[in-house]
Amino acid sequence: MRTWCGLVAAAIALTFSVTAAMAQAPSPEGKAAIQDRLDRLNREIEVLRQQGADDRVLADVEVYAKAADWILRHNEFYKPNYEKDTIAALDTGLQRAAALKGGKSDWGTAPGSLILGYRSKVDESVQPYALQLPAGFDPADGKRWPLYVVLHGRGGTLNEVSFIRKHDGKDVAEGQDWIQLDVFGRINNAYRWSGETDVFEAMADVQRRFRIDDRRIVLWGFSMGGAGAWHLGVHHPSKWVAVGAGAGFVDFYRYQNVKEQLPEYQHRTLRIYDAADYALNLANVPFITYGGEKDKQLAASLIMREEAGEVDVPVELIIGKNMGHKFDDISKEKFMAFLAEHRRKGRPTFPGRREIRFTTSTLRYNDCEWLTLHELDRQYEPSTVESRLDERNVLRLTTDNVTALSIARGAADRVSIDGSEPVDLNAAADSNLPDVYFVRESDGWQVLDYDESLSFVENPEQHKRPGLQGPIDDAFMEPFVCVKGTGTAWSQPLQNWSDAALSRFEAEFDKWLRGHIPVISDSELTDEQIAQKNLVLFGDPGSNAVLARVVEDLPLTWTKDRIEFDGQEYDPATHAVVMIFPNPLNPKRYVVINSGHTIHEKDFRASNSWLFPKLGDFAVLKFSEAEDGKSFSEEVVRAGIFNGHWELP
Repeated sequence: MRTWCGLVAAAIALTFSVTAAMAQAPSPEGKAAIQDRLDRLNREIEVLRQQGADDRVLADVEVYAKAADWILRHNEFYKPNYEKDTIAALDTGLQRAAALKGGKSDWGTAPGSLILGYRSKVDESVQPYALQLPAGFDPADGKRWPLYVVLHGRGGTLNEVSFIRKHDGKDVAEGQDWIQLDVFGRINNAYRWSGETDVFEAMADVQRRFRIDDRRIVLWGFSMGGAGAWHLGVHHPSKWVAVGAGAGFVDFYRYQNVKEQLPEYQHRTLRIYDAADYALNLANVPFITYGGEKDKQLAASLIMREEAGEVDVPVELIIGKNMGHKFDDISKEKFMAFLAEHRRKGRPTFPGRREIRFTTSTLRYNDCEWLTLHELDRQYEPSTVESRLDERNVLRLTTDNVTALSIARGAADRVSIDGSEPVDLNAAADSNLPDVYFVRESDGWQVLDYDESLSFVENPEQHKRPGLQGPIDDAFMEPFVCVKGTGTAWSQPLQNWSDAALSRFEAEFDKWLRGHIPVISDSELTDEQIAQKNLVLFGDPGSNAVLARVVEDLPLTWTKDRIEFDGQEYDPATHAVVMIFPNPLNPKRYVVINSGHTIHEKDFRASNSWLFPKLGDFAVLKFSEAEDGKSFSEEVVRAGIFNGHWELP
């Protein structure tokens, strides 16, 4: 049973009590100077917005206001210099605002290091990233530059202000011949959930602004950044020309030394993130790993080498002699030389590698080179596809636990899946689609014609598909909006608990994922939001009109005095059902009922390895309100995962 805070103010106090004890409040003079500059900068931003400034350029100004806002509200002045660093950041923001007001936004046009920003599609927040433009950079010369994506380690004193201070205006290393993106990643989450989305949104913003050679994108990181490199490297093996992971963790049980198996609904979803389960994918991307000889995190590199060895995939490993949790100079030089060697070679042009060995346990990570997986038979169990090009130039695939896939036209002339007769990829589906779709039937694999392909993409039978596969937390990797009700609740106790759940989500997302969650009332929901966003509904069908619209299409029965779920009845005065499901108003998006992230403050504080789903796709929770009316206890009565047809197992 877990007790947690139920109101926003109380939640913020609880969430930040430890941080406040570690931080030193700014001086009265310093706080006044910061607030004055922040107010001025916010006014300038609003004027620029009203004048029609490009929102993408305005984000480069807003990141400085955001940094000051967050450090003030959360009292994150961990070091004495953070006060003057905040003032310096605001001064830079004011300078940019003045330049933009005068029609200039020429930052990022000359060699050097700088901070840029973008507006996230997830929650419409502004997020920062750092960029290094090397000597010789000239935006007018048309050159395509390699890109290094660098992931930082976990920092107990990290925030937007310290990130800006570390990178803004710093020297670029002599001899650097690539553009470097240092990712903020929404602070300390091992680049999971919206932290993962941040990596790709920051990359997309760099690619929008600069000419990047997509065949020469390198990924590397150390410590938490190493864990992120393992995660992103093996889950997205075709995005990188080479990957390097220094230290980091690659699984939960061994890293946390947990001997007892977690509940099944948690144990299975560990396969979303445990990089050790994806070692086969190292066959598709050059990978190097490093660990200090005296660093306990060397275990991650050894685990991955062992797992990869079991499937005959080599992994380059460097061990720093007598080193703890850091690089030695010689090892770092070898590590970077490996990345540089493969960066110079570049990834092969389309279709890329013909012979691949790919595995996944979730449709969230479903593609490699020319291959896309669309449906799995068993959820959160290994699904594999291996291919080879035979002497007759037939691309032969062998699969396991895959029921639907597509192959990019042009990957080969002919393809055979699991011994089927070869299919002419050039002629399939009337040669009208960029991808050729295959579905496994009882009598083997069938290629879909043009009309069947279009119908398959529409997913009329509502199967789990990429980006629509759960669990609950998956909804917050994409655009979402929380909807609260304006009506009269059927059950006031459930409504009180639901209000508290929303407040907890607001407070935790604000602190740990660096954004304000979008919250609207049921009367404010628009057709555009239904079309573009995952809907997160709080309340019951009496209080929330949107929930009332969809409840009959959810796998439960909900009346004023009972909730029936999977043959069991529950009292809404003491129980709630939370779930994720295809939105009946737009089945291409999710609807989530009465839940934000299922990971909470305790998980964020403990270790990034704890940031895995805690409730699966659905759960029945028993709640009770404390006498003070400000906190609740929760007990998981039941939780689980829908099958591939969004049905109860």
